[in-house]
Amino acid sequence: MPTPTEITVHQQSRVLEIAFDDGARFRIPFELMRVYSPSAEVMGHGPGQEVLQTGKREVQIDSLEPVGHYAVRPGFSDGHDSGLFTWDYLYRLGRDQDALWAEYEARLAEAGADRDQPMPQKAGSACGHHH
Repeated sequence: MPTPTEITVHQQSRVLEIAFDDGARFRIPFELMRVYSPSAEVMGHGPGQEVLQTGKREVQIDSLEPVGHYAVRPGFSDGHDSGLFTWDYLYRLGRDQDALWAEYEARLAEAGADRDQPMPQKAGSACGHHH
């Protein structure tokens, strides 16, 4: 598995720049990372349980915490911080981002939702933050 040689958070352009030891270099938009966060809050607990994320165009990454030698955990400006992004997952996000954007757009269209629509406020959701 390729491992990152450098990771840079670009606040202004809202992209995570990541270079891997196989020579690949990607610029992954924060929005894409947020929308595809590999957390239960986004992915649900099984196929078809995904929670469509909207209104994340302006989201920032406020912190990036290393997890072991295999992942990072971004703290997003909307309070979301439960996604563990493994090197493998980041590589896939970078490499397949065009396909992932298309899939996201398709899911939005299917739900009759808009990319900039605010997320519905869930009152005391059962799937809260696990600290």
